[in-house]
Amino acid sequence: MFTGLIREIALVKSYTNNILTINAKHKAKLGDSIAINGVCLTVIQVHSNGFDLELADETRSIIDESKISGKVHIEPAMELNDRFEGHVVQGHVDCVGVVKSITSRTNGTDFIIAVEPEYIIHIVPKGSITIDGVSLTINDVHKDSFRLTIIPHTLRETLIGNYKIGTKINIETDLFARYIDHILQHRTAKKSMGWDEVEKIQALY
Repeated sequence: MFTGLIREIALVKSYTNNILTINAKHKAKLGDSIAINGVCLTVIQVHSNGFDLELADETRSIIDESKISGKVHIEPAMELNDRFEGHVVQGHVDCVGVVKSITSRTNGTDFIIAVEPEYIIHIVPKGSITIDGVSLTINDVHKDSFRLTIIPHTLRETLIGNYKIGTKINIETDLFARYIDHILQHRTAKKSMGWDEVEKIQALY
């Protein structure tokens, strides 16, 4: 589990045969879960100045592999005693979005991100979204895109400040929106329990 708050901008040293080698200040341990640009991966080897992670074929089929080169956002998984900030992030990328437009504002920058229409149902106005591992709030949602307003601090402290029109990004939609949609799609035809049924069950105890 992650929060979408970036802990470090690290550097990809190499990516060969599904093995990703990262140079980072973070001292990882074997078996640790670490989100790389929003993708949850497992540490399989530790070096003096970084660590190796392995990408499954399923992961490679979803993400855009340009996101695992150069500088990357990293976030170690939460520990039980950590303060919870950001929002609930699994590190499971749902789709790849594309920056459609960038507009500077007085106190921020608007980004319009295009996605396949099938993912819009899980993108909620004023809800949370993760792009390249960064926890953000959605402003508006359209038929095949959504708008984010990024404050200057976030632009400075993350790689979002380097985005250009056409930049591809890893997107993880809202966990709860996905769960609710799945339940509604797979619920049985049986009607919801009424108060009569509830009272009968209560009478048994």
